[in-house]
Amino acid sequence: MINQYITALVSYGLKKGLIEEQDKIYTINRFLELFGLEEFKEPAASEELTMSLEQILNGMLDYAYEQGIIKENSIVYRDLFDTKIMGVLVPKPSEVIKKFQSYYKDNPKKATDFYYQFSQDTDYIRRYRITKDIKWVTKTEYGDIDITINLSKPEKDPKAIAAAKLMKQSGYPKCLLCKENEGYSGRVNHPARQNHRIIPVQIFNQKWGFQYSPYVYYNEHCIVFNGEHTPMKIDRAAFGKLFDFVKQFPHYFVGSNADLPIVGGSILTHDHFQGGNYEFAMAKAPIEKYFTMKGYEKVRAGIVKWPMSVIRLQAEKAETLIELGDSILGCWRNYTDEASFIYAYSDSDGTLLTAEKAAERTISDKLKLEPHNTITPIARKVGNFFELDLVLRNNVTTNEHPFGVYHPHDELHHIKKENIGLIEVMGLAVLPSRLKEEMEILKSYILSGKDINSNKMISKHKNWVDEFLPKYQNISENNIDHIIQDEIGLVFSKVLEHAGVYKRNGEGQEAFLRFINYLNESYMK
Repeated sequence: MINQYITALVSYGLKKGLIEEQDKIYTINRFLELFGLEEFKEPAASEELTMSLEQILNGMLDYAYEQGIIKENSIVYRDLFDTKIMGVLVPKPSEVIKKFQSYYKDNPKKATDFYYQFSQDTDYIRRYRITKDIKWVTKTEYGDIDITINLSKPEKDPKAIAAAKLMKQSGYPKCLLCKENEGYSGRVNHPARQNHRIIPVQIFNQKWGFQYSPYVYYNEHCIVFNGEHTPMKIDRAAFGKLFDFVKQFPHYFVGSNADLPIVGGSILTHDHFQGGNYEFAMAKAPIEKYFTMKGYEKVRAGIVKWPMSVIRLQAEKAETLIELGDSILGCWRNYTDEASFIYAYSDSDGTLLTAEKAAERTISDKLKLEPHNTITPIARKVGNFFELDLVLRNNVTTNEHPFGVYHPHDELHHIKKENIGLIEVMGLAVLPSRLKEEMEILKSYILSGKDINSNKMISKHKNWVDEFLPKYQNISENNIDHIIQDEIGLVFSKVLEHAGVYKRNGEGQEAFLRFINYLNESYMK
């Protein structure tokens, strides 16, 4: 069978344009070397099997395990080896870059279309896993919010976890975003990347890289990262970098996670952005309260109707938004409003500083303080206008809310406990895989009237179910899926409300306007 799998994979490579006809014998010999084979007999046409890429790779992996080529028949070791298999088919970086640049000269969208398809065809984006993710849309007062239960990220098996602990710690590559990942063979504690190719881009006169996320949470989910392993920082330069990318790829939005723990993303040690060809619910949300910024009267500015606290700026020139965005960021960094429980700094012992106490500190003293205010920025081009969304964030914690005051609170942790990063800020929930099994069990308990508290796996959902059940007169097998999905979506809407520094009530919106007035009266001079 291994000969048939090799033939099928070579045919796949030819069909997808990864190799040319002249490369056929060379590629077959590379596979013979990989599998420790000394000869090859091409199957007769009658023996050829029609298989998907997933089936071909699974067959090759089963053979590799049987022959002792891979030592464990687990997801980690299989992923390391099937990436090595696909690496045989993938052209050199220089060839991929030349093709991308050739398309780009004609049209940026043609270039990204080519690269996105290429990233799927090389199995860097594992399409057959992405399809396993559960996705739906929930209607809320803020618009249609996207919900996903992530099932495409494989979970490590216990043996791989144990092996990783015994391994010598390596600093190469320094993280998953470093350019050194391109073509890297991987290890049990770092994914293989032989099928990974990076497109170089010039951002703000620096060498950056452009690639797609292997997990694709939305259409053309891309990552733009600094060529150097340098920490994330939201500042004027960050706004400039965002718009520099948008100018090069105007059909893409691009945004950055915040640069502080709790409200930031998972990788704060490497400067990077996320973007793509997708319109999130937040981008569709309207401005509900316009205001004017002194000195920037031509900029359309307003508060967005969204569960989190968002200032939207629109202008014909990106440079105007960079300048204004930097001014707002500078003001927010140092802004304290005790009445709204917004504190810009805390002392080394964790004591929250009042505005007066913070004002007494010198600039050098402030560098020793713990900062709490930052911004999640998103840039895009809409028609002839550039647009910048500034999402105000604060990562203060208290004894009552040790995970964060502006973080999903305990009563929502049964659905979502993790940090709220850029993607979720914009209205796409990435929920843990445990929910798939929990919801299946929960459905049977609801339909049969069983006591939810009697099952440890789903008892955490009891209060939530008791709260939403009275809303529905008739619950059956025909509508239970839809009901649970809608209710999960509504919980996520509350998650975003918890993460918003200004609440969606009269008091919260009044406090938001207080900050806007502060911008104009105290800072925008």
